[in-house]
Amino acid sequence: MTFVVTDNCILCKHTDCVEVCPVDCFYEGPNFLVIDPDECIDCALCEPECPANAIFSEDEVPKGQEIYIELNEELAQKWPNITEMKDSLPESEKWDGVEGKLQYLEK
Repeated sequence: MTFVVTDNCILCKHTDCVEVCPVDCFYEGPNFLVIDPDECIDCALCEPECPANAIFSEDEVPKGQEIYIELNEELAQKWPNITEMKDSLPESEKWDGVEGKLQYLEK
């Protein structure tokens, strides 16, 4: 099992989760983070650290957001690894809680 970054991370991209990951399994795109399922050790440290509540255990991904399981796997192979906390995106507060942000995902 693995953890999955879901919809609410898009256009927010807080990196608090990156700071606590013991295996550096986060990867960074222009406006979203993903977790490499092959590297995640299911430690659950990242989930409570996410200010946007966008990280879920694979078996608890909200209904309708299952596409993010595949997106995390796919994009972790393309994007660079991130191991240190950075500032969130400038309008993260505006976008936090907005539903249906998949259309804004920059690959």
